Amino acid sequence: MKNIVILISGRGSNMEALIAARDAGDLPVNIAAVISNRPDAKGLETAAKAGIVTHYIDHKAFAGREAFDAALAECIDGFVPDLVVLAGFMRILSEGFVRHYQGRLMNIHPSLLPSFPGLHTHQRALEEGVRIHGCTVHFVTPTLDHGPVIVQAAVPVLDSDDEAALSARVLRQEHRVYPQAVRWFAEGKLKLEGGRVRIAADLADGNAFISPVLR
Repeated sequence: MKNIVILISGRGSNMEALIAARDAGDLPVNIAAVISNRPDAKGLETAAKAGIVTHYIDHKAFAGREAFDAALAECIDGFVPDLVVLAGFMRILSEGFVRHYQGRLMNIHPSLLPSFPGLHTHQRALEEGVRIHGCTVHFVTPTLDHGPVIVQAAVPVLDSDDEAALSARVLRQEHRVYPQAVRWFAEGKLKLEGGRVRIAADLADGNAFISPVLR
């Protein structure tokens, strides 16, 4: 069974979805720890109630990004994770940190990347008048909100939408596809080839790799 460590900065609703999938028997992983850069992150309490080890490392206590990232990596590595999962971790990570976990650092972003990297994705989608929006699970690279795409989920943008309504619709899809992506990793069904992710339907019987887009 694969070990994962989850990083959060706040409530951690995607963390909650991963815990729920684990508890339902749909996610064959051991959630070794949940770590936050904020001591008041609500998700730490949620994780502790679920029987998961929690830690916080306050980024404000460090002189710079690299010093914080070094302390964070030391904490993470103590749990010997196969995968590090960013679930609303609101920190830009240094290149050294990202490269240390290359191929085993996963993030979810609330847009159909490469569209709308960064913040305020839902409002920007509304302002641009796009008809399709969604979320993307990807492996992390040193470039912000960039990296090999694992899976995306699309939702329609309705004429009646405001930022809150569109955000809620996308979030429901985030909670569906993130556990799916982590499960594929845990089952050994993700393969990086030339900067792209291939997803094996069944590696054991040699089926072709597929790249589904979930709706």
